[in-house]
Amino acid sequence: MKMRSRLLAVALLPVIVLPLTASTAQANVLDTLSPGSLTLAPGVPGTTSAGAFRVTVGRQDGRARLAVTSGGRTVWAGAPGRAFAVAGLGHLSWRERTGMFKPNELVTWRLTDQRIERVARSGGDVVVSGTLRGGPLTAPYEWRLSASGGNRAAVDLKVGTVTGAGVDRPPDAVALASQRGRGERFHGFGEQFAPFDLAGRRVPIVVREQGIGRGRQPLTTMVDLVSGQGGAWDTTYAPMPFYVTSADRGFALSGSRYSVFDLSQRGLAVVQTWGARQRAELYTGRDPAEILAAHTAATGRMGALPAWTRDGAVLGLQGGTAKVRRTVERMAAAGTKISAVWLQDWSGQRTTSFGDRLWWTWQLDRERYPGWEGLVDDLHRRGIKVLTYVNPFLVDPSEKPGGVARNLFAEARDRGYLVAEADGSPYMLDQSEFSAAMVDFTNPAAREWYARAIATEVAGAGADGWMADFGEALPFDARLHAGSPAELHNRWPVEWAKVNRRACALAGQPDCLYFMRAAYTGSPAQAPLFWAGDQLVGWDAQDGLASALHGMLSAGVSGMTLNHTDIGGYTAVDTPLGNHHRSAELLKRWAELSAFGVFFRTHEGNKPSDNAQVYDSPDSRAAFARTSRVYAALSGYRATVEAEAARGLPALRHTWLVHPDSPAATAGDQFFFGSSLLVAPVLEPGASSVAVHLPAGRWINVFTGRAYGDRTRDVRLTVPAPLGTPAAFVRAGDPEGAKIRAALRRAGLTQS
Repeated sequence: MKMRSRLLAVALLPVIVLPLTASTAQANVLDTLSPGSLTLAPGVPGTTSAGAFRVTVGRQDGRARLAVTSGGRTVWAGAPGRAFAVAGLGHLSWRERTGMFKPNELVTWRLTDQRIERVARSGGDVVVSGTLRGGPLTAPYEWRLSASGGNRAAVDLKVGTVTGAGVDRPPDAVALASQRGRGERFHGFGEQFAPFDLAGRRVPIVVREQGIGRGRQPLTTMVDLVSGQGGAWDTTYAPMPFYVTSADRGFALSGSRYSVFDLSQRGLAVVQTWGARQRAELYTGRDPAEILAAHTAATGRMGALPAWTRDGAVLGLQGGTAKVRRTVERMAAAGTKISAVWLQDWSGQRTTSFGDRLWWTWQLDRERYPGWEGLVDDLHRRGIKVLTYVNPFLVDPSEKPGGVARNLFAEARDRGYLVAEADGSPYMLDQSEFSAAMVDFTNPAAREWYARAIATEVAGAGADGWMADFGEALPFDARLHAGSPAELHNRWPVEWAKVNRRACALAGQPDCLYFMRAAYTGSPAQAPLFWAGDQLVGWDAQDGLASALHGMLSAGVSGMTLNHTDIGGYTAVDTPLGNHHRSAELLKRWAELSAFGVFFRTHEGNKPSDNAQVYDSPDSRAAFARTSRVYAALSGYRATVEAEAARGLPALRHTWLVHPDSPAATAGDQFFFGSSLLVAPVLEPGASSVAVHLPAGRWINVFTGRAYGDRTRDVRLTVPAPLGTPAAFVRAGDPEGAKIRAALRRAGLTQS
């Protein structure tokens, strides 16, 4: 059950268009540095090596330039005549409403002209040093390159004290600026619900709510007027400061301070960090897969999921013991393959204007779930796992009907375990109609206490796993036991993942499954599974089904190799211009897409009674049962895909990863599940066919047996995709493809 904002008031709003005002202009301002000139001191040009990497300082067409190469390939280089290191003085502030953080950046002085005065070797590293200048201000800098491996090098930029015109202080922002090749495509940046290629855009790296609407109008404007949570194309729970390009090179920032990747400046990639230092890793490889393998080896990889996840659906249910039993029986009778139930309301339900919410007390609500132990035992006997829900917040349970046996909020408050205000009091964050406090994960005692609480109260209640929600809401003005929010805000999801991992260990369930929406660099090493957050119950590319696919594809090339989405979306909204409710068709199409993935989980949404559900009718149950059998039939292939994911290759792959040299590599609304199964999901209502871009070869529809494509060239075409028969293909002659077709045939799911 996920937090949103006061949307009941949206239904009462007139349609309003506001002019841009000073107050709105101050929110979400991205002010990035732009490189000035680069000059060389006499005698500087030359080439110096660090391991397999060569740093060449010289001239191209008479203009000064620094370039890093390896094996004859350019790994990273400044633009000719342009500075590659710059700095600035300025101010960064934040505006926050219920997890939606909006930056206001103001760079007042810019030191963007660079002079290289010395190039030297130091302990095997290449060190370039000199002076940055902007008007009357100057600052010394040092740029250091260290070989980290055969295809990875570390870069460390340090800028010293800025002096001149009465100024004597460290810089507030620094940036590395490199040349962006003509037509070079940039992919990754974490889970971005946007086009796969982000060249030409500014990408802020800040963990935050993804928003409601995210540019879909007029919904986004209406939500912003009420709560400030409409979001935009760049708002995401899981950003990561990493990209890999079509030129087979990658770049990853180290550290967790707020940064911006500015790809909007012509011919440039400017990476700005608010601080006096910037560290990064440079990658090169023969293909994107090799770069992803190197990056995930350095930052941490995901492992294979428990075997039970491969064999059937995870039914997201609410409503208490009787409803869960009744629904499981109906779905099983329809032929649904069921591997687990996900009971997010196990701790009790509270109703708000946004919809059904939960009591964040992390105590079993026995009034809602009488006979809980019997329910869990019966499900386990049938081979059905039980998943629940937890998050890093605690609420005061004093108003909860029936009370609780253990008041975790009071325990944490009295022990000083909560994130605090400046005066030391608990930082109570507005959750729309109630408030909650976060456990302070910088306090080792608090971390251990909360991990034990989850092990005792959540896993101890019989859960085999849980949704580990949130992780994106640490305020920038909070007081922590140790460290500063500026350093820790983006890392908070990583720390939250570690707490869950510790809870599993304390519970004696090292293989328990928790899945998360918030993430940052390092999260894949700590979380066994991700999900793509809270989409609208719609189709669109801003915040619907298409956006979920785009998010999972970009996340996949950022290290989040095992990911999934709420089948059917989550957020239903009522507005004066129309209601956003889930249709039966959308639910079926979303399930078809999800069948070709690693976790097949439904969600009733924030307003279950307004949304179509898989259990609603004989037709909906039959349709979902068939799709669950597709998912289960792919169990053996799924195990192979997960093994590859553990080596850094995502389960859901953009065509570019599998066929990087094909013209089909730019196709954005299709994907490969593993390397053998090409899927073109239907992303529009009312469609019975879909466009697909096939790489060269003959491609066989796994359900109909019909062959498409050309052996010598890529082909764009439209193929039939009626409900119940997704457009999914394997390449003729692929042994793995033959196994996939055989598995579907044995399950009675093919037409030939």
